[in-house]
Amino acid sequence: MQKTVLSNGIRIVTQPMAHVRSVSMGVWVAVGARDETPAENGLSHLIEHLIFKGTQKRSAFQIAKEFDAIGGQTNAFTSMEYTCYHARVMDAHLYTMVDILSDIFLNSRFDHDDLLKERPVILQEIGMVEDSPDDYIHLLSGMNFWGDHPLGRSILGSRENILRFDAGAIKAFFQRLYQPDRIVISAAGNLDHQEFVDLVGPAFASIRPGDAFPRRNPPRFISRVNVHSRELEQTHICIGTRGLPTVSPRRYTLSLMNTILGGNMSSRLFQEVRENRGLAYAVYSFVSSHMDTGMFGAYAAVDPANAYQTALLFLEQFKKLKNFGTDESELTAAKEFIKGNLLLAAESSENQMVRLAQNEIHFNRHVPLGEVLRLIEAVSPDDLLALAGDLFSGDTLSITLLGAAAAGNKDYENLQTVL
Repeated sequence: MQKTVLSNGIRIVTQPMAHVRSVSMGVWVAVGARDETPAENGLSHLIEHLIFKGTQKRSAFQIAKEFDAIGGQTNAFTSMEYTCYHARVMDAHLYTMVDILSDIFLNSRFDHDDLLKERPVILQEIGMVEDSPDDYIHLLSGMNFWGDHPLGRSILGSRENILRFDAGAIKAFFQRLYQPDRIVISAAGNLDHQEFVDLVGPAFASIRPGDAFPRRNPPRFISRVNVHSRELEQTHICIGTRGLPTVSPRRYTLSLMNTILGGNMSSRLFQEVRENRGLAYAVYSFVSSHMDTGMFGAYAAVDPANAYQTALLFLEQFKKLKNFGTDESELTAAKEFIKGNLLLAAESSENQMVRLAQNEIHFNRHVPLGEVLRLIEAVSPDDLLALAGDLFSGDTLSITLLGAAAAGNKDYENLQTVL
């Protein structure tokens, strides 16, 4: 891995992979939905859409056509804490990829007419999430757990905000928050670091620093039950409790705990809920981590008559891990699962590009894969037992249901005493 810092503070990190024919590039900005006020909610995601809608020298069609003409793949995504614009091409087309991504990032028009065309698209995206209960339950769970904090809002924003935003508000948000010290450009694949810096540097060095970035305030955990009634064939259940920040030294222990509880087909939740009892098709646990906080959760979709029983099974498995931990064989299997996934992902230029940027954003340094594997291997059963004891508590337990619930709120509130 090599790193260059431009004069304005933009960081460029690369990972040469001589055995591949592709190059993946991402322009990452440590700005996301968490950095918006209630009135700005949805602006980060809206900018992600509009940035592909045309520059001073390229229309939206030309941007799409030029990428298609080289067999390239390009996309973008917005999270709570960063936004990424990325592409992957054959190594012979590196210059074209850099030219297009640089142009759209630095010269997007944010035109009023483009905004009018894109509004209905985003409104459809909001509707698509609301129509997909297995997605919508996670949004509702975040609202339930984080409350009025920005982490509890939708990344997509509200319909009211999307209809209200104008080109001036979009440009002002972009200019205020897209500051050079928040930008990381990462690339991995068959490339030379200095050649890449020479291609990218002159254009991005022109970005001028702005005012101080708004402070991110840590949230508090909310323990409560929310049942959202809807006519559905299934009841969707999301149980959340306190997790860990992205930068926590115990993040590898948390990853192993997630694998053991619900991260694969041999996990405890999958085996108990699906294989042993046949209650659900989809069941898993998950980790949602941010710079200063996090949530650990579990999800399943079941027949409404089995919702309470499934929620109880989740908590019983949490409690079992909290009280008795795990043995060496189960922990070793989880370690091999995670290490295998990491090593397989390392063969992809796109995954390496993502890993480079996230390490730079979160840790301000490269974290070698060997270091990660060593720290995973160092986790002991006692480490996992201690973490489960710290995280699994009724005081930070949030239970969210979507669909027809056979039991009422009071019944689910009683589950908070299980832990």
